[in-house]
Amino acid sequence: MATNKHATIRYNTLDRCFSNPGKRYYIEDLLDACNEALFEYDPDSNGIKRRQLFEDIKFMESIQGWNIPLDKIKDGRRVYYRYKESSFSINNSPLNEMEAEKLKSAMLVLNRFKGLPQFEWVNELIPKLDQTFNLYGTDHNIISFETNDFLKGTEYITPLFNAIRNRQSLRIDYQSFKRDKLTSKIFYPYHLKEYNNRWFVLGLEKENNKITNYALDRIQDLEEFNDKYNDSLNLDFNEFFEDIIGVSKPYDGQLIKIEMMATKELAPYIKTKPIHGSQRRISDDESGFTFMIEVIPNFELIRLILSFGAGLTVISPLNIRDEVIGLLNTNLNNY
Repeated sequence: MATNKHATIRYNTLDRCFSNPGKRYYIEDLLDACNEALFEYDPDSNGIKRRQLFEDIKFMESIQGWNIPLDKIKDGRRVYYRYKESSFSINNSPLNEMEAEKLKSAMLVLNRFKGLPQFEWVNELIPKLDQTFNLYGTDHNIISFETNDFLKGTEYITPLFNAIRNRQSLRIDYQSFKRDKLTSKIFYPYHLKEYNNRWFVLGLEKENNKITNYALDRIQDLEEFNDKYNDSLNLDFNEFFEDIIGVSKPYDGQLIKIEMMATKELAPYIKTKPIHGSQRRISDDESGFTFMIEVIPNFELIRLILSFGAGLTVISPLNIRDEVIGLLNTNLNNY
C-alpha cells in the first residue's frame, strides 16, 4: 500500500481531531485515531508509532506543510491538541510547497497529452490549475473561465463522485422545480455531468429502476444508505449523451432530423460552434446558412433554439417548429 496515501489519511485524521472542539485529543487519542483510520483503509496496515505521529504534527505545523495554528494545552501533566480556530482545516488552506511542486510535476505530465484526441480537456485544465493556485507566481489573472460563484450544490460533487467510485447507495432529499414538497429517494449514482454551468448526477432510482438525473443545486441533503448497490445498468455514457443536447433523455424518444436556417449574421457562430455533433450543412447562400442535426428532442434542445432568438428558424419537422412558435407567442403575450 502506498506510503504517501497512508500519510494523507493520517493528515486528514489529525485535521479532523484538531478541529473538534468537543473532545480533548491527547497524544494517545491522536495515535488511536490515526491507526484506526489506517486500518479501516488497509486491514494489513501495522499502524504508526508515537515518533511518526510527532513527525506528522511537526510537518503540518511547518511552512512546507500547512502552517497549522495548533494549540498544545496543558492539562495537569498531560497535553491535548486543538486548533486555535476550530474553523481552520488543511482542506481549506492554499497549497503547501510540497503539494505545489507535485502539482507542477503533474502538469508537466499532462502537457504531453495536449492536442491528442480525447484529451482536449487538458488544454483547459492546465491554465485553470495554474491560475487557481498561482503555481508560477503570476500576479494577475491571465484567463477567465465561465463560473457561477453563487451556484448551489457543488458541495455534493465530491461525495457523489466517491459514491459512484465506491458503488455506494444513497438517500437523496430532492426539491424539484415541478413539485412543492421535498421528496426522498433511494438512488444508485452512476455518472456526473456538467451542462450549461450546472452539475447533474445520473443513476437509477430504486422505486422505478429507471435512469434519471438530479440537478445538484436542487439536492437538499444526501447520505449513504445501507442498501445493496444496483449495478445492473450497463451503459456507456459517451454513447448515452451522443444523441441528445444536455442531460435529459426521454424514455420513448426517437432520433429525428431537424432542419434549421441561421441568418447570415448568426451563420459564422453556428459554423464554428455546431449546435450538435451531427450538424451537417445543407446550403449556404445570401439568404442564410441551412443545416440539419439528428437528435432526440428534449427540453434542452428547445431552450437552445430559443436562445438564438430571431437568428435561428426551425424549418422542419412541423411539431418542433410549432412548439417553438407556441413558446414564442407565449413570451410575446407576457409583454
